[in-house]
Amino acid sequence: MITRIRDVRKAKGLTLEDVALRCDPPTTAQTIGRLETGMRTVSVGWLNRIAAALGVTSADLVDMPGQENVAVAALIGPEGAKAPTHGQSFTPPVATAAMVGVRVLASIGDYRGGDEIWCEKIAADAYAKALNRDVLVPRPGGRFLFGRLIGRDGDKIHVLPLGAGSRQQVLADPPWAAVATRLVRAL
Repeated sequence: MITRIRDVRKAKGLTLEDVALRCDPPTTAQTIGRLETGMRTVSVGWLNRIAAALGVTSADLVDMPGQENVAVAALIGPEGAKAPTHGQSFTPPVATAAMVGVRVLASIGDYRGGDEIWCEKIAADAYAKALNRDVLVPRPGGRFLFGRLIGRDGDKIHVLPLGAGSRQQVLADPPWAAVATRLVRAL
């Protein structure tokens, strides 16, 4: 199995030590280094721990047979465009069973008409980790609320819709929420 642990870690600007400390339970930078270079076999358990530490899915860390990647031709920063110093690539997103999508019909907030927002469902006990992130929340009657999760008070969550001048909405005990994890935008 060929992993992309190093590529993802470097793309996120993290050191081996950063990843090691983010693991649950924490490990050593040396262990992460051995796993990402292939000096040590990466088990599914380790793959899941490292994926959680990097904030990606396990599938993002593995090159699958037949999976196409997009080669990175340039890096853009304040100095302009420059060639990468080593080979880099983007892995296309992989959908999971816990994902739902939101299609943006008209520009609102940070989103433009035509955007596709990939969201991952989370249970109520994970709402605290979604604070200050955009979420999709079901409402009665087949309606939904999409906005920034700004607070939690017992079984109630506070969501600020995206529209200018919008007032916060308080929802009592929603069955689930889905956190925006990926934006797909055609140019």
